[in-house]
Formats: sequence, structure tokens, C-alpha cells
Amino acid sequence: MPDLFRLAGPLLRLLDPETAHGLTVRLLQAGLVPAQPTFDPPALAVRLWGRTFPNPVGLAAGFDKNAEVPDAMLAQGFGFVEIGSVTPLPQPGNPRPRLFRLTADAAIINRMGFNNQGLEAVAARLAARRSRGGLVGANLGKNKTTEDAAADYEKGAARLGPLSDYLVINVSSPNTPGLRALQGRDQLESLVRRTRSALIRSMPKAAPPLLLKIAPDLAWEDLSDIAAVALAGDLDGLIVSNTTVARPDSLRSPHASETGGLSGAPLFASSTAMLRRMYELTHGKLPIIGVGGIASGSEAYAKIRAGASLVQLYSALIYGGPGLVTQIKRDMLDLLTRDGFSSIAEAVGADLRDSKPS
Repeated sequence: MPDLFRLAGPLLRLLDPETAHGLTVRLLQAGLVPAQPTFDPPALAVRLWGRTFPNPVGLAAGFDKNAEVPDAMLAQGFGFVEIGSVTPLPQPGNPRPRLFRLTADAAIINRMGFNNQGLEAVAARLAARRSRGGLVGANLGKNKTTEDAAADYEKGAARLGPLSDYLVINVSSPNTPGLRALQGRDQLESLVRRTRSALIRSMPKAAPPLLLKIAPDLAWEDLSDIAAVALAGDLDGLIVSNTTVARPDSLRSPHASETGGLSGAPLFASSTAMLRRMYELTHGKLPIIGVGGIASGSEAYAKIRAGASLVQLYSALIYGGPGLVTQIKRDMLDLLTRDGFSSIAEAVGADLRDSKPS
């Protein structure tokens, strides 16, 4: 696979990013992307929410918006795949161009705008694959024109809850007007409560875990409110974090001034700092999925030591190819062994434990 990517990668990069992404999905659907050799040693397995993740490295939302290739991506070595974001009704998203490579910065800017085929199309695909196994979560969004935002998340939870291994409330994309305002405490408490209630009504005995994905641009003083909502009982975990609207001075690429959410290498430090802070504020009681800037085993492991139980990546695949996933897992295993840990669970939050006075 690494040799195949060295051949195909430069060709794909001759296309505009969204066209290249669409072609990649078509190749995966056609079975033309070979599976990666299995590498899931027991030390990398994670037991969480009553589920066993074969490894802690997941595919972040955004790659497979319409649940077209979750199984093909699991075959690339991911321990779990998150599809979406999905809105109740189909919507085209923002005008193109809306996806930009920042090659010199190993980054991406997108302003996609929750383009997707809607709940019914996604639900049909998830139902068709349900018996195949493999952990697949669903990321929920709201339609651009919906005034009662919580109603859209209720619909998403009720429809996709029975078909997913976990659900994510996404109120942190910068590309839907007014969405991030839902992260305020009062709005968030109501939204989470209503979404949880809809989920329980649809699955009273076996509701999947419900997570919240937050933005990296929140003020530090707002994180305490997020933590309080998270610990109130209606959430089972957090995802830290989504893309950023910040533009570091270090950016060198011609597209650096494009509007939208920045992901990739420049997001690593700030998202990891926020992850560490949320782990502190939730006292390690709530599982966190760490996302943002992961392109190596050492970066994935840093997220674990900062408090993540699982990690996700997407942007790095564009530059590193699917063989990157197995390399990250191998490097994580070496780092666990180096530090004397026998499992991922033992390493979660290790940096905070080590920093406490003895």
C-alpha cells in the first residue's frame, strides 16, 4: 500500500481537493484500495462504553460524510470510523471551491457547510452494513435553515441511534452560521438533554453512548461550563476538538487566508492543550477522543498521555496515505512499551499524573 500511495498520491494532488476526495471514495467503494495488513496487538485494545475497540486510532468525521465506505476504511487499519456530519434533510453545503490544501503546512482548510445526503440515505447504508461488525459512530449536525437546532439533533439521534455504535453532537463546525453559539451553557444543556431524551425514546434499553464535539476556539473560561454540562449525566464523552478559525503566523501556504476551519499539523498544540484542560476539568471521569493534528505515533500517544482514551485523524491521510495508520499503531505500541505500560488505558492522562507533586 505505501508503494501504491507513492504512485497515486501525486496524481490525486493534481486534482482539486474535493474532486480528489470524491475519486478516493469511489475507488474505496469499488474495492480498488487494498486492505492494510492487520496489526491490532492486545496492548492497543481499548474497552470503553461496553465496546472493545481493537485499537485506539479512529477516522474522524468528514471523510465519509454519507456512510459510503465505513467498512473499507476499517480495512485500512482504523479501530473505528465516524461517519457524517449528517443533517436530517439533504443539503448541498457551501459553494465550491470549499476545500483547500495547505501543503507547506501539512494542513487543510474547509468550509464545506455540512454537505450530505441526509438521514434517510445514511440510515439505509448503516442498516445494510450493521451485521458486518466493526465500530462505526455517527456525527450529527443541523440543517442550515433550521431554527430549532435541538429538533434536528433529536431527529438524528432517533434515526441513527439504533444503527450506530456511538453518536456525536456536533455544535463546533465553523461553517454553519450560528452553530458554535450552541456551545453556550444554557443552550447546550437544553440541546444535550433533548437529544438524550430522543435517543432513550428510540432505544430505551440499549442506547449507544452520546458524545459532544467542541471547538478549539472556545475561551478557556468557557471550558468549565462545558465540563459541568458534560458531567451532569446526559453525555458519555467528549471529542476535543474540531477545526479552528484561528490562523497561526507560521502558516506559509498560498491558501492560508481562505475562510473556514483549519485542520492538520498547526492544530496539534492548541487542541492537545484543550484536551489536557478538559481532562482536568472532568477529573478523568469522562472518556475523551483526542483529535487535531495527529500525523505520527508520537502525536497520537501525546494525546493519550494528555487524557484521551481514543484518538482520531483525517487530514494526515491526505499527505501520508492509508499506510500511515498502521505506522502510527506500531509507534504507539513501542512508546507504550518504552514507558512501561501494558495497555492504552494505563497511559491515559499519564502526563497529568506525572506532573502532580509527590
